[in-house]
Amino acid sequence: MGRTSRKKRSTLANRAIVASVALVLGGGGLVAVNVYASAGEGSSGSPPDRSLTAGRQMSTIDCPDAGIALPDVPGRARPEVDRELAAMDTQITDAYRQFADRKEQIARDPNLAENAVLGPLKNKRAASLDRIGTAIERDAAERPRNLDGLAPCSLRADDGDGGDASGQGGDSGQGGEQGGGRNPGEGADQGQDGGQDQGGGQGGGQGQGGNGPEASDFVDIQSVEPDADRPRNRRGASRGTFSTDCGRNENGKFNPDNVIAAPGVSNGAHHMHDYIGNQATDAFSSDDDLAGGETTCRNQGDRSTYYWPVLRLQNGQDENDVDADGGGKDQNAGEIQTPSQVTLKFVGSPAGKVTAMPRFLRIITGDAKAFTNGDANANASWSCTGFEDRQLKDKYPICPEGSQVVRSFAFQSCWDGRNTDSANHRTHVAFAQDDGRCPNGFRAIPQLVQRIVYDVPPGPGFAVDSFPEQLHKPGTDHGDFINVFDDQVMKRVVSCVNGGRRCR
Repeated sequence: MGRTSRKKRSTLANRAIVASVALVLGGGGLVAVNVYASAGEGSSGSPPDRSLTAGRQMSTIDCPDAGIALPDVPGRARPEVDRELAAMDTQITDAYRQFADRKEQIARDPNLAENAVLGPLKNKRAASLDRIGTAIERDAAERPRNLDGLAPCSLRADDGDGGDASGQGGDSGQGGEQGGGRNPGEGADQGQDGGQDQGGGQGGGQGQGGNGPEASDFVDIQSVEPDADRPRNRRGASRGTFSTDCGRNENGKFNPDNVIAAPGVSNGAHHMHDYIGNQATDAFSSDDDLAGGETTCRNQGDRSTYYWPVLRLQNGQDENDVDADGGGKDQNAGEIQTPSQVTLKFVGSPAGKVTAMPRFLRIITGDAKAFTNGDANANASWSCTGFEDRQLKDKYPICPEGSQVVRSFAFQSCWDGRNTDSANHRTHVAFAQDDGRCPNGFRAIPQLVQRIVYDVPPGPGFAVDSFPEQLHKPGTDHGDFINVFDDQVMKRVVSCVNGGRRCR
């Protein structure tokens, strides 16, 4: 199958826009070069380090993750809290633009970063945090403590290893497109393929937008050791599978919304998503909208929503979103690639039987902000066809000629038995333990395993969309799912999985 791109046009004017972005963001060797504001929240709770602007090349703005401090939000307060968290994302994106506009002045006067950008950003965040506190206090017995401490942000540099540079994160980092993760970091110490920089665009290996990826984000898949075996099936394990075919987004449904993490907020993701399955999905979709939406799935009883960040070629060519939110306005540039294959499979538990998912269950797997939050919740895997016993968590693979890039997600497979969502979009679901059993208080559900294949040129030169400050790191990849199976079809899923059958 030939390479499939969503490229719509490539005009001289658009190329000039990308070139100007590259000059602003990727060139020059100034202290402020490639400074990227966090369109999300980082995990660091420390105050800004004023000395960071002197003598170090800054990559991003690191802000404490407000979602970490808000594990419990009253239901009536959640819409307002979600809107404020999304507003804080936008505040940091705007701060990034301020850095880009002032890069030369900041290089001459590092104090300008604090006075003109970090200081005003702190004030805006403080106002949003105050509104969050008021909303929660209105519906709860006590206002959350220490919200003021989440307002300051700091500059930080990219260590250039493609992994977490902060050394922080923990297992509760939320507040955006986030979810549980496991076994992070495989392949992190693998060697480079000669430090290649072909296809990397402008800025000394930086991507087309000037904020990544870079050569150190890639590794030759043939140099990666095969992975360890998975837990063995126990007696009574559910060994069946149920596959659903929902296409490859051939019709090109994209938007930069996230109805799970930022409901009711346009451009809540600050990057573009591929959508398959339910075609009614956007930031404003209600459960009723999804129940009545059309679906690309062959089985019309599956109206579920499946979405993930688009993958783009970093080849200097423009998409038709070059001037749009989620695209060029959020530093996501290049040709969107249509997958050559998408496989959606629901599998069982190695420790026992599974129970039905509740309708409208929401699951986010991986962490879209893993670069600043740390990799505790990262959960995407990268590999190549013919080498899928070798999985990478924080590197993109360099595949040999004739092999295609594979990204995969194994979603959380345990449910708390009560909630279809949670304030941080994570604690209502969990991963199974190392022995395959669910944690106490959770029950096993059919596990969604998602495999997406791309026919892209060998070598570096592609990346997933990301929040601007995440620098298109592979560890920030993530997947989103909303269960809208008809009850009868879900019963069949459970029956097939528990009965050891392979069904479609």
